[in-house]
Amino acid sequence: MKLYYLRFVYYFNAPTFDGLTILKIKETIGVRVIEAKCRLSLDEWLESSDDSRHKLLVPNQVLGPDLAFSPLVLIQLTDFKCRGKSVGMSWSHVLGDVFSAVGFINLWAQAMEGHYPAQPLTMAQQRNHTFDFQNPNQSPIADPMSTKRVGPVGDLWSPSNHSKMGTIFLSYFIIRVNSVAIRDGLGPNVVTVCRNGMKNRHKGIIANESQTIGLVKTDMPVGKYKPMELGSLLMNKVDDERLKIEEVMERHDALLDFLIYGANLTFVDLSSTSFYEMEVRGQKPIHVNCFIDNIGDEGIVLVLPTSNGCSDERIASVTLPENQVYKLKLMLKEDWGLA
Repeated sequence: MKLYYLRFVYYFNAPTFDGLTILKIKETIGVRVIEAKCRLSLDEWLESSDDSRHKLLVPNQVLGPDLAFSPLVLIQLTDFKCRGKSVGMSWSHVLGDVFSAVGFINLWAQAMEGHYPAQPLTMAQQRNHTFDFQNPNQSPIADPMSTKRVGPVGDLWSPSNHSKMGTIFLSYFIIRVNSVAIRDGLGPNVVTVCRNGMKNRHKGIIANESQTIGLVKTDMPVGKYKPMELGSLLMNKVDDERLKIEEVMERHDALLDFLIYGANLTFVDLSSTSFYEMEVRGQKPIHVNCFIDNIGDEGIVLVLPTSNGCSDERIASVTLPENQVYKLKLMLKEDWGLA
């Protein structure tokens, strides 16, 4: 997971961080804080139809080439006209998964007010599995279908995509119906599904192993399924790939670089993630966006909660090659009347 960067943008109606003296410490070990200003009001910003605007509010650096001086976490605080505020965080996935990142920024917000956790953040213990690599009768291990090898990246942790990627944010129901149908042949026969695999994760634990990585294989292109059938597949027909991935990594002593997000079209279920639990001075975010950079060309769909917490409403953050984003926008305009 070392090649991915999680980007979050939290929007607040009030200047929640103004006057907190901890901001005078611009950089600590592994964390860099940046301050910025925007000439627009928060309402004007959120009303814009340009989905790429959110990326301006979060740092986009990657690790390297000088790894010893590359911060693993970057936070950008942006002031809008008329008192609005945003908090953008770039989190290196090598630290932990999305759930760890959200837990971190929630604790960071508490620390900004002087409320420090009783226990420091700790890394989860790695699970140890024993694989028999000495068995002469064992056939060579094929790479799991949920992964894709990339060339060595050296000290600059960023793979080179063949396609320029774009991101849009829409209702998850609409995306589930349309995102697979824009591919030639009505989409792939294989998709990857990632979920939180540790429902009772303890606060303060940073981990990369608690997220499930599963594969859905179908007999026909995914785009031919009806929405309810597709939803059932994504919920109930998922084969766990984690042990296969661990076995391949151990066999190669973790010297190879792999992509998981975007190796196939990837759905990441973040609908139960506590994005809206971040609180500063009694203020909670009115809107949160999330996307992942440096993914593979097959694209990714992040399923996000809404601010009202309604289980029937979901927002999708969709990152695809730009030509497919263009096709998707045309389809949404023709089928749903969305400009």
